[in-house]
Amino acid sequence: MASPDWEVVIGMEVHVQPRTRSKMFCGCAVGRLGDPPNSNVCEICLGMPGVLPVINKAAVEACLKTALALGCEIPRHTKFDRKNYMYPDLPKGYQISQYDLPMSRNGHLELGGRDVRIRRVHLEEDTGKLIHAGDKLHKALESYVDLNRAGVALMEIVSEPDLRSADEARDYAMALRTLLRTIGASEAEMEKGQMRAEPNISIRRKGSDELGVKTELKNINSFRALHRAILYEVERQTGVLESGGTVVQETRGWSDAEQRTFSQRSKEFAEDYRYFPEPDLPPLELDPAWIGELRRALPELPSVRNTRLVSKHGLTAADAALIAADRELADLFEATVTAGAPARLTANWIVGEVAPTGKLPSPENLAELVRFVNDGSITRDQGREVLVESVETGRRPAEIVTEHGFVQLSDEAELQAIAEAVVAANPKAVEDYRAGKKQALQALMADLRKRVPQANPKVASGLLLKLLG
Repeated sequence: MASPDWEVVIGMEVHVQPRTRSKMFCGCAVGRLGDPPNSNVCEICLGMPGVLPVINKAAVEACLKTALALGCEIPRHTKFDRKNYMYPDLPKGYQISQYDLPMSRNGHLELGGRDVRIRRVHLEEDTGKLIHAGDKLHKALESYVDLNRAGVALMEIVSEPDLRSADEARDYAMALRTLLRTIGASEAEMEKGQMRAEPNISIRRKGSDELGVKTELKNINSFRALHRAILYEVERQTGVLESGGTVVQETRGWSDAEQRTFSQRSKEFAEDYRYFPEPDLPPLELDPAWIGELRRALPELPSVRNTRLVSKHGLTAADAALIAADRELADLFEATVTAGAPARLTANWIVGEVAPTGKLPSPENLAELVRFVNDGSITRDQGREVLVESVETGRRPAEIVTEHGFVQLSDEAELQAIAEAVVAANPKAVEDYRAGKKQALQALMADLRKRVPQANPKVASGLLLKLLG
């Protein structure tokens, strides 16, 4: 971490693969991990002479939906540009991107009660992938290129340098993923390469308004790696400056195995890419009526839903944040409450039992289950068993409860004698409780549950408390 004398400044560039079936400028399928190398390619994404690109409307729509959800300004006119550089996985020798007229500008993402400014959201195409084999020691290093990803559509979401720590940068990326999934613009699975983070990091003296020299970390593909890479880079830059050195503006990679960043190349500037308008693609005029339709079709955004879950349903901030972060969980929660289940208990079941499994019951079945546990008809442990079976079979909890005989004993007259026997058999626990050690009640309850596993815990604990005076 930076010392108290320094302030961390981070801007984020996040590349996101929009949810499309074909690539950005051709009809090739967007493949999946594990596809044979170079199996999803054609003359256009191979950069053959004389071919012409065609713009993917679904990618444009996903980009505009993302920009609208981020509160961006949408211009009437936009265009594509050629970004020129030579690299083995870039068949054409240039990348089709957007430069001075991006698809959107000036948005924001709410994070921790404040806004992180979004500079732009624009479209471009992805490059291929280099695969290295062998090792330098035995001079058998060989490189292969897989162009399956070449030409796949990418949205680039660029923030202003508003983030001040590795924690904030990680939380920003997670909030962005939640937003993308909520609006259906992308699955944003980092481990599948559908979302990659590239933080620009610098440090400056506390109280200074002048930005320091930044380094860019490329293609980070997990939230954990993003957090660790930034922590390392901040510590590295702090050490350089405090020893009297100078931070060099450069692009660096992250080695997860070695837990360190390493230099890749000096940082390029815009003029190095010799941008010019893409001559094979016409400028786009974005119809305001279409933009209006996309805006109206946006679902409730995660930050708005989070606030409503707290204000309307009384959820804790932690439960609301977890539920609102997943649209399917949030929809399940609200439908279950509508079906008659208590809100806070429903949230407890979703956070504790449903979310960890990734398997969702129907709202009606979950509501019935929550009511059974809440009114004492079955125990929490029995409820877990019923939930698993209900999800796997689709059967109603009432059927499963009847079939397994999961009925709690709630009759006070029957439980009274058992509670008296427990008190008589545990004089030490009784003495401890009466001496102020309230946790001794747990030992008495444990003995009672051994004797009668189906005992209603609320009724049983009430009887024990009466006997204890």
